[in-house]
Amino acid sequence: MKIGKSALYALCLLVLSAGVVVGNSNKAYANGGGEGAEVGPEFVQLSPLILPVVDKNGISQTVSLVISLEVGDKLAADKVTRYSPKLKDAYLQDLYGVLYRKTLMENGVIQIGALKQRLNSLSQKVMGDGVVSDVLLQVVQQRPI
Repeated sequence: MKIGKSALYALCLLVLSAGVVVGNSNKAYANGGGEGAEVGPEFVQLSPLILPVVDKNGISQTVSLVISLEVGDKLAADKVTRYSPKLKDAYLQDLYGVLYRKTLMENGVIQIGALKQRLNSLSQKVMGDGVVSDVLLQVVQQRPI
């Protein structure tokens, strides 16, 4: 069966236009717009936190954290973004103390579960109950000096 140039051209045009329609409907679905759009969590990534671990001899290591906060919707994400300087301030103040006392460490290694629990608690204090549903640790890195 032979297909003429015009039929082949029409077929290509049909395939391309179908891809545009599907692509645009997926964007509307993902962005929360359109009929049947899924309302789901939003994630707000904070800028990295770098903390020194100070002991009686001075700085013994640095800890780098990259944190994302899970929130319920775009409105909450906007609120967290506006309050991110206050959140980071609360995290830094608290973590300086616990890293100095080494209460989050076991054999010199930060205990991720305890760190996450502490950051979740601080997030609730700063943002209020129900705004931040979870703190997601993207990077936790310790470097001896």
